[in-house]
Amino acid sequence: MPTIQGVISNIVFKNDDNGYTIAKVSSGANSYTIVGTIPYVVEGNEYSISGEWVTHAKFGQQLKVDVIEEILPTTKSGIEKYLGSGIITGIGPITAKKIVDFFGENTLEVLDNNIERLNEIKGIGTKKVELIVKSYSSQREVRGIIMFFQGFGISPNGAMKIYKRFGGNSISIVKDNPYILTETVAGIGFKAADKIARHLGIDKDSPFRIKSGINYIINEFCSIGNTFMPMDKLILKGKEILEVEEEALNNCIYEAVVEGKLKVEDVEETKGVFTIPYLYAELGVTKQIITLAASHYEEVDINVDEEIKTFEEKNNITLAESQKEAIKGAVNNGVEVITGGPGTGKTTIINCIVDIFERALKKVYMAAPTGRAAKRMSEATGREAKTIHRLLELGAGEEEAVQLYKSEESPLECDVLIIDEASMIDINLMNNLLSAITLGTRLIIVGDVDQLPSVGPGNVLKDIIESNAVKVVRLNEIFRQGRESMIVVNAHLINEGKMPMLNKKNGDFYFIESAEGEIILKEIISLINNRLPKFNNKWNKMEHIQILSPMKKGIVGVDNLNKELQGILNPKLKGKPEKEYRDIIFRVGDKVMQTKNNYNIKWSKHTTHCEEEGMGIFNGDIGYIIDINEEDDKVIVNFEDDKIVEYDDIYLEELTLSYAITIHKSQGSEFPVIIMPMFMGPPLLMNRNLLYTGITRAKQLVVLVGSSKAIQFMKDNDRSFERYSGLKWRIKQIFEV
Repeated sequence: MPTIQGVISNIVFKNDDNGYTIAKVSSGANSYTIVGTIPYVVEGNEYSISGEWVTHAKFGQQLKVDVIEEILPTTKSGIEKYLGSGIITGIGPITAKKIVDFFGENTLEVLDNNIERLNEIKGIGTKKVELIVKSYSSQREVRGIIMFFQGFGISPNGAMKIYKRFGGNSISIVKDNPYILTETVAGIGFKAADKIARHLGIDKDSPFRIKSGINYIINEFCSIGNTFMPMDKLILKGKEILEVEEEALNNCIYEAVVEGKLKVEDVEETKGVFTIPYLYAELGVTKQIITLAASHYEEVDINVDEEIKTFEEKNNITLAESQKEAIKGAVNNGVEVITGGPGTGKTTIINCIVDIFERALKKVYMAAPTGRAAKRMSEATGREAKTIHRLLELGAGEEEAVQLYKSEESPLECDVLIIDEASMIDINLMNNLLSAITLGTRLIIVGDVDQLPSVGPGNVLKDIIESNAVKVVRLNEIFRQGRESMIVVNAHLINEGKMPMLNKKNGDFYFIESAEGEIILKEIISLINNRLPKFNNKWNKMEHIQILSPMKKGIVGVDNLNKELQGILNPKLKGKPEKEYRDIIFRVGDKVMQTKNNYNIKWSKHTTHCEEEGMGIFNGDIGYIIDINEEDDKVIVNFEDDKIVEYDDIYLEELTLSYAITIHKSQGSEFPVIIMPMFMGPPLLMNRNLLYTGITRAKQLVVLVGSSKAIQFMKDNDRSFERYSGLKWRIKQIFEV
């Protein structure tokens, strides 16, 4: 790692909110530019700085700081110059001389350990001493925290995250429990926390360490979609990561259960270990589903058959018997699930249900898990639909906890609630949603159970359907418009384990055979950059054509595709601002995606009618970089619903390029054109479920590029990663009593 030593000659820029600083360093006859999260650097002070050389498009070579240490002066003249430089509010050259004359070479030691002794010096008044103490303590606090965590390999940016989370008590809190970092600070894992713990003398076999490790292992397991971890898997992983014996793990699991921090339950034939939040989420959903399903509902004073007939005549359509069953079920039941693939008439059913209830003067709310899905729902029905987050007024509470403004104490005021794209809803979001519904409110859950399950923990839609506790209507018939689309036809063929029909003349589903990764990549670039825009000049390369890949890694994985496509669709140009963050270059004009729910990030919306501000950008939201403010180093993104967000280094790790995205990340979205590379990969990943979900994201055209053997393998492979969820078991336990 390159290291330079020198004096800060000029602070070009400093952001007081996040500590991002650009400074000039003089080292002998040389001058360097350094950048990074270094809020405590002061002009005139000497530092040893290590990092990585990067080249800025406008400002040239810079040292991106990873480690920085202040080199304090040791002589009386050096200390006097240091204090008189303006580093501390209230101390100028005259006051600095008084202090150094009084304390001599021990001055810095006195300031660090007994700063109140400044009162002993004649000529320095009480108010000035208070000002000096406050300034010195504040600067020393931030510097000390960053220096402390640097010693354990945590970057200044990571240390600033810890400081923002815990403030001046950061070091003492982490010393008390280093493992709190894995639970509360994004980007700091168990290994980093464990390194601190071992340095502090926490023994490898300490029950405190083992319990923290167990909690971390379970949470990591749940982060890939599970609500609990089988005991045998937990023991195996615990022995591997914690390097302790099985007996120690069993003892600590038992103690955590006694302490109320874990719960062990037999879920069917599996002994499962639950953390309390996921346990309560499952119990909450179970209680609400059972209660809503078993409750008495006020009858709607309408003739449903006549209402359906009126709707058919008004829209010049004839509904299938399964559609009529779904509509009648929504009126006659407290809870109903409607599931079906593309082209089976789910939107028509929603329109009819809303029409009937509104004619009966009932208040209907509609919502979906993502902004894109809610927008589609609004466009299809001509009525307002919100994201579930917005419906519940989810926001940031104290200590970064999620604040729920709509809940059991402040419920949703509606008669009917229709939720679309329900396959995307995880156990926590469903628990929050159901807790805000009062008895007497009809709940209609619409989704495609054959799509991929939610990104978050749980298998909610499938579990509710298979519990047999509520009315379920399965739509299998493809209607006329759907039968005319090979996208719809092929989606159903794949779902049945049959080979899709490829390259039908004048169709909307095409396949290009390309066996090698390099050739697949070239075909994709040619399609998005030339062939498809020429085929239909209404298709914009950036907005309308989306690449979906099964994987992140590999030559046609998302990571490499984004680098290649950025170079073609938004190349580096002189004068075009860009910012390098980790291994991604962000450039003005880039298409980007938020990769996690963030309830703390601020957004603003400016329209001709009003200005609006709020909090929260969510996993899967797509936008475009409209500016990179080089002075304060912020990346400014305009999301699709015109929310403007400024990203600094604290949150930039949550942003990624999205010219190509994984099929998992595409859930709940639709795009005019989808291009998907087809290649062989891990069998558990390359399955029918994934292929089906990918092609159903397209509205106008699907192009598969790659190996026909890969398509054959995926449509035949109905295996998928097993999700461990106790919801279906819990509902059945109660419902079947």
